[in-house]
Amino acid sequence: MKRVVLRVFLGLGLILILAGAGGYILLRNSPAWDGLMLFSEGTRVENFRNLDALFPSDPVRRGTTVWALDEAPHSLPDGYEFEGENRNLAAFLDRTETTGLLVLHQGQIAHEDYRLGADETSLFTSWSVAKSMLSALIGIALEEGHIASIDDPVADYVGALDGSAYGAVPIRHVLTMSSGIGFDENYANPLSDVYRIFMSFSTGTPLAEVLAGYEAEREPGIYNDYISSDSLVLGLVLEGATGIGLADYAQTRLWAPMGAEADATWSRSVSGETIAMCCFNATLRDYGRFGQLYLQNGARDDVQIVPQDWIEASITPEAPHLQPGDNPASFWSFGYGYHWWIPEDPQGDYLAIGIWGQYIYIDPSREIVIVKKSADAGFDTRDHETVAAFRAIARHVAGG
Repeated sequence: MKRVVLRVFLGLGLILILAGAGGYILLRNSPAWDGLMLFSEGTRVENFRNLDALFPSDPVRRGTTVWALDEAPHSLPDGYEFEGENRNLAAFLDRTETTGLLVLHQGQIAHEDYRLGADETSLFTSWSVAKSMLSALIGIALEEGHIASIDDPVADYVGALDGSAYGAVPIRHVLTMSSGIGFDENYANPLSDVYRIFMSFSTGTPLAEVLAGYEAEREPGIYNDYISSDSLVLGLVLEGATGIGLADYAQTRLWAPMGAEADATWSRSVSGETIAMCCFNATLRDYGRFGQLYLQNGARDDVQIVPQDWIEASITPEAPHLQPGDNPASFWSFGYGYHWWIPEDPQGDYLAIGIWGQYIYIDPSREIVIVKKSADAGFDTRDHETVAAFRAIARHVAGG
């Protein structure tokens, strides 16, 4: 899985070296300095629960009622099977720099653990877990009639992309990371497209102006290639369709109706554009409530918040190039729905994933939701092992 934010800021480090002493002084006194230091060993854990204090953000406020989560404590398993051996779960949680772990079973808190200075009030950043939340908002906008069809081209809702390669792509193929757009995510190259995107956040260049510059590399809908520019396009589609800012739409359609217990925030660029690809900041329990909402087919009590048919479509790979396993038409072995991941050896479970070890895992058959927040330096190689650990937790807590 491509890890956008980490390598972006590592590349800023390269720029710093090349710029010399004068460049250092300028950078040290600019907002980019916070980005450069965001992932450093000494500050990473603290930064990941204070992103809204480091960068501009918009509030996503809770509503008047809270979705109560009763407690029904349960032990965790001692270990899990991975690559033919039994591994210790406690050691895995330590090794992956876990900052928060929440296990819900049948809507009750079976396990809750805060680590490395975090507590129940901490606003953990989502990284790309926000992409799955964005998917929920697209489904709501479709149900409300703001979006006529996900087979409509992007330009129907984002006039600034009319005539561009992105403008011609159906929303469906943006949702499945199958846009076919040529987007260079070469994080070792400070001149790559992904750097241009991140620089636009700090310079105030309109996002649509940047996205309009990309060309088609292949036909849409035939290859799954995870590029965060697709999520940024979805954010513009949502705002263009609804006429409402992304944070405000999330607040009124999802966060408040869901019964979040705390206000959240969503980071934005210096020009005020919400960063739709990442950077939602919320408590551990509220991420759990979002997962529970999906487990309950989009409903809280008798109120349908996310359409049930949208959830079903979101977690079902709808084409050959989106199927999990060894797939020559996909960049990775996990399957993909509408901004949700389906692990290998499908068991009906699915998950949202963000860099540095952020997860919301959902197992409908066992009525389990697991949220893991982390600052894991080895996250690039951990997704398969993490799913194995989650499956072991789900079996243990649910009793089989």
